[in-house]
Amino acid sequence: MKLLSPIRLGNAEASNRVVFGPHATNLGVRRVLSPRHVAYYERRAAGGAGVIVVEEASVHESDWPYERAPLASDCGPGWGAIAEACHGHGSLVMAALGHSGGQGTSHWSQAPLWAPSDEPEVNTREIPKIMETADIAAVIDGFGVAAVRAAESGLDGIEINAGQQSLVRQFMSGLTNRRTDEYGDDRLRFVREVIAAARSSVGDGVVGLRLSCDELAPWAGITPDSAMEVARSLAPLVDYLVVVKGSIFSVSATRPDTHEPAGFNLDLVRDIRAGIDASIPVVAQGSIIDVGQAEWALGDGRCDLVEMTRAQIADADLAGKAGTDPARTRPCILCNQTCQVRDNRNPIITCVVDPRSGHELDDPEPCPAPGSAPGSLGTVTDRRVLVVGGGPGGLEAARVASERGHGVRLVEATDRLGGMIRTAAEGAGRRPLERLVDWFEGELLRLGVEVVVGHRATADEVVSHAGPVILATGSVAGPPAGPLDADVELLTAVAVLDASRLDGLDDLDHLDHLVPPDGHVVILDPIGGPIGVSTAEMLCRHGRTATLVTGDAFAGQMLALSGDLAPCNSRLARLGVEIVRRVKVVRVGNDEITVEHRFSGRRTTLVGTIVDAGPRLPDDTLWADTGRRHRRVGDSVAPRTIHEAILEARRAVLEIDSSGSRPAADQPDPAAGQGVAR
Repeated sequence: MKLLSPIRLGNAEASNRVVFGPHATNLGVRRVLSPRHVAYYERRAAGGAGVIVVEEASVHESDWPYERAPLASDCGPGWGAIAEACHGHGSLVMAALGHSGGQGTSHWSQAPLWAPSDEPEVNTREIPKIMETADIAAVIDGFGVAAVRAAESGLDGIEINAGQQSLVRQFMSGLTNRRTDEYGDDRLRFVREVIAAARSSVGDGVVGLRLSCDELAPWAGITPDSAMEVARSLAPLVDYLVVVKGSIFSVSATRPDTHEPAGFNLDLVRDIRAGIDASIPVVAQGSIIDVGQAEWALGDGRCDLVEMTRAQIADADLAGKAGTDPARTRPCILCNQTCQVRDNRNPIITCVVDPRSGHELDDPEPCPAPGSAPGSLGTVTDRRVLVVGGGPGGLEAARVASERGHGVRLVEATDRLGGMIRTAAEGAGRRPLERLVDWFEGELLRLGVEVVVGHRATADEVVSHAGPVILATGSVAGPPAGPLDADVELLTAVAVLDASRLDGLDDLDHLDHLVPPDGHVVILDPIGGPIGVSTAEMLCRHGRTATLVTGDAFAGQMLALSGDLAPCNSRLARLGVEIVRRVKVVRVGNDEITVEHRFSGRRTTLVGTIVDAGPRLPDDTLWADTGRRHRRVGDSVAPRTIHEAILEARRAVLEIDSSGSRPAADQPDPAAGQGVAR
């Protein structure tokens, strides 16, 4: 397998071609790399990553882009600890160095942003200071000083960011560099001086360059054609080149969610690879989450290494499994829900499908227990675990319990496993979500879990079960999005999405029964999350027209957290979806609703099949009927995301092993934070 073959990078050799690339983690303490960083990166090194590029460090104190952004001058001890931990597993370790320039913020520094020109930051509209000659010299010197510190700390080299959120790229682009001095006449001068400063400071260390080769703004930005000349000019100055996409006006393009196909950047990478000296390794980046696709890209000559960052957040052992059993790799679903953390919430990085990511020092490894044998009885406990519900929480509970040596019986009321994962997958046409269900099914089969589908567990069954019980019964429709006329029953978005899932490619009987073919649909979305948007997209793909009603200023406003806000509104516009904003629903009738504008008070009546994409409620009937004595996880506690369901499922199993008893009726529900603490 070429992916696992060694490759030279300058004076160093990587044991394989799997790269764990730089990304914000929020694992730091103020601006210092922390023990959490060490554990996070060491876990990927132990999993077989050939090259690890540590979270980008700002080379100058003028750059403070997010609260816990590392500052290179304070990173020496942290870099040293990471290098020592990862070198023990054979990984090369690089320091990512950069400066966010005009794409930063003054929230933390309380000082002006620095940029080549006064182009406002897209989201905050903050206007940066135009850098003076002394400022430019200070930043260039900062790259050199940071490179020295990285080398002295035992790292194998440095990677300069000229990609997204990068001052270096801003100097290179006509979008952001309107200078009339020598740094405007020659827009590559700054990057050449930065590379020279780093090269002279890092000694024999590796120097890499992350380069945006398509800013998706052809009126003034770097285009694939112009990038070819840039790459030819800069590649001889570095030891490897990472090809990325995106600019100040297209931040989400660098790391899109699942609406963009996996490997979306591979054609661009191929062209750059073909256009520069073959001796300079080229790294492919861009939603590459599958070992098979990575191997194909290498074999096709499109690249020399493959960055699989989100894939290794989802499964730290990806590289090791690639050589033994790639089918067992826990799949990344490209959701960006918990691994994209550069926002004002300051969350710590983690992963929807592996909540231990980022919490290696807090959450124990959930499986296997010492001395256990998957699916055995009597190793951890002599009782059998009953899991009710085959959604993400139930699937994870069954998997972890079996891995830890319990015998497990999983009971699912419908005829298929997956629960709301299947529903969400239909809403966005998301194959990665389906892959997650396939992975769970494969794991349960391997572990010998007894799976019963098409059977709704009764209270008598649960009460009579002798061992621990975990309830993952999911959610039900919540209150309507507005006051209903008499005898009106609202159609829910979940029902519509599930109907589409049940239909075959050429058979839309289920969907047609709910929503007339070629009809108009009015979708009520009081949440602003993915469900309302996904329902509108799916219905338009199947021939309907749609109006999306929201109280927010934008459709899908909560999708800003995953980077999909602007892309989702573009998709809705292309599909012809009408957006009715800043309104509240004051009446819901049969096939019509009345909305009131929040500011003007003007009322409007909208006509069509009404679909409610509002909040859901826990399906806790079985829990109540069995004396409220059993552990609940996921939506049966409070409807949220896949992440909480999987996390709480793990905690419930670990609590079983630590306590060995059912929670009493008067004890706090473990799912409400009383399980394994972070």
